[in-house]
Amino acid sequence: MNKSDIKKIVLAYSGGLDTSVIIPWLKENYPNSEIIAVAGNVGQGDELEGLEAKAIKTGASKFYALDLTDEMVDDVIIPCMQAGAIYEDYLLGTAVARPIIAKGLVEIAKREGADAIAHGCTGKGNDQVRFELAIKHFAPTMPVIAPWREWDIKSREEEINYAEAHNVPLKISRETNYSKDKNLWHLSHEGLDLEEPANEPQYEKPGFLEMCVSPMDAPDTPTYITLDFEQGVPVALDGKKMTSKEIILKLNELGGKNGIGLLDIVENRLVGMKCRGVYETPGGTILYKAHQILETICLDKLTAHKKQELGVCFAELVYNGLWFSPLRQALSAFVTETQKTVTGQVKLKLYKGNVINAGVSSPHTLYFENICTFGESDYNQADAAGFINLWGLPTQVQAMAEMGLLKK
Repeated sequence: MNKSDIKKIVLAYSGGLDTSVIIPWLKENYPNSEIIAVAGNVGQGDELEGLEAKAIKTGASKFYALDLTDEMVDDVIIPCMQAGAIYEDYLLGTAVARPIIAKGLVEIAKREGADAIAHGCTGKGNDQVRFELAIKHFAPTMPVIAPWREWDIKSREEEINYAEAHNVPLKISRETNYSKDKNLWHLSHEGLDLEEPANEPQYEKPGFLEMCVSPMDAPDTPTYITLDFEQGVPVALDGKKMTSKEIILKLNELGGKNGIGLLDIVENRLVGMKCRGVYETPGGTILYKAHQILETICLDKLTAHKKQELGVCFAELVYNGLWFSPLRQALSAFVTETQKTVTGQVKLKLYKGNVINAGVSSPHTLYFENICTFGESDYNQADAAGFINLWGLPTQVQAMAEMGLLKK
């Protein structure tokens, strides 16, 4: 890629530290290029305020704000929840947004006739892979500019120095310089004191948590809710019909005030290193739990176990940037088939960081009290003897052979 050939660059722009300094850096290092900033609205709220003015002031010629919230929820988050996709306890909060944002970037790049797409992902992280694999899917020959893999800046501290030298306004300081990613599904925290796994996260420190409160600060009385699902899709909260996005936003509110959805893990990144992160996923934690509870009465044993097994694979594909891969699409087809009977209502008790099952029902339930009851039932317990003899035959034959009790 010859820099002199790059006349127009579409930049994935969040207004955070990385992309804030990238605009002036691109102007310096690709001097003949026009910079078009594209912000993907994935539910990050007030982080979007003032972005257009900031982008233009720092050197962008044009700004787009794309509302991607419904697409992210309906096309990625809900399918992940239905699949039970969990990566090392992580509900994929950052990963679910990247394929949708990248798709939007490519659409703008094609519309504008851009020569390259740029992003602010570091060379150490997963997001560079997620963005670029999605870009390759929609625009296989599009050049990608990743300043973190080119420039001499070595740290976020040096980025702040660069921003100050170029009069780029920042919302953070050196003391609050956590690396964060926020959308309607979650908020992540990395860096600073969290880089030492021996340090306890400062959950009770004012301003650290944004979507949740510490369980210690949650109310002393529980909150009860009901969630209704139709074929694995959430359709109502407390009896009120809502879209999936509306349900997630309301669950964020309810879960957040009850201290639900905090996760502190050291995860295995795609690039090979371990990384410590603290995540806030209040609504997602509740939604995953409710869906899992409903499946316990709606899915047969073999399907449930195979689905749980494939859920790990599904999560790895999403985490590793392979959302648009044939395997993920094939797994989604399997998951969709399993969800045909996942319809019903789940009642939950939210209390000091806990999501507690308070009851579940479904018109497609496979649980029948007259079969499993400890009282009199239609189940003939004498049938168990023959079942055990057949099920245990390999064990019995093996033992008898080893003891010399069988002859050819």
